[in-house]
Amino acid sequence: GAAAAAGPGAAPAAAAAAVASAPPRPKDAPEEPVAAPAGRAPGAGGEVVSAPLPGVLLEVRVKPGDRVAPGQVLCVLEAMKMENEVASPVAGRVAFVHREKGASVGAGEPLFTLES
Repeated sequence: GAAAAAGPGAAPAAAAAAVASAPPRPKDAPEEPVAAPAGRAPGAGGEVVSAPLPGVLLEVRVKPGDRVAPGQVLCVLEAMKMENEVASPVAGRVAFVHREKGASVGAGEPLFTLES
């Protein structure tokens, strides 16, 4: 009878362990970069291009999937009545555009994420 008792007892424990490991869902991941903007996240596998100063995005010249070259202008930021071009620091592909045209941004806020 001991083997029969161990069988049913073991199955619920295995099922509970499987359920316990399920809750951390990948769909929560997209919110993390917005909630905690980091200049460069080591685990992200990309180069984050941040706003050099606070201002308003007048123009966004790239979209996700675009290939960019070092020095290519990604967007135009208006700050203190002057237009500032934000250029790509590296060659790569635009993985994510964090802000849209017309958005107000603070210094250091992520604008683009580039992949090599």
